[in-house]
Amino acid sequence: MKLTGIIAISGKPGLYTVVAQGKNNVIVQSVETGRKLPAFATDRISALEDISIYTIEGDELLSEVYQRIYDKENGGKAPDHKSDLKELRNYLAEVLPEYDDERVRPSDIKKIFQWYNSLHKADLLKAGVEADKAVAEEE
Repeated sequence: MKLTGIIAISGKPGLYTVVAQGKNNVIVQSVETGRKLPAFATDRISALEDISIYTIEGDELLSEVYQRIYDKENGGKAPDHKSDLKELRNYLAEVLPEYDDERVRPSDIKKIFQWYNSLHKADLLKAGVEADKAVAEEE
């Protein structure tokens, strides 16, 4: 699953795509609302393609976790991030049995599901799966 170009900005809710670059900032667009705003060098920006989840034997890229959720839900929504934490932990353990429950914080688990559902609502997960299929066909 491709998460290229999708970012999270610490202190700002939701996910964003980079749409332009200015002199001292980048212009980002909210995945959910479409609203554009500047992100500055002082903002902590994280690219979703670089984020990984702690597992017992190493790390698992967020894109791979999302692919597992996507497959389990047949392209549908994941549980709501406001669901009971125990329910979210159990679900994550189903799709990623090797995740390290001691190092993955509750806030991280909630973000996994919140971001997945945001991407699902914006139809960006489907685009990521189709991009993977196109690459596989070229090989």
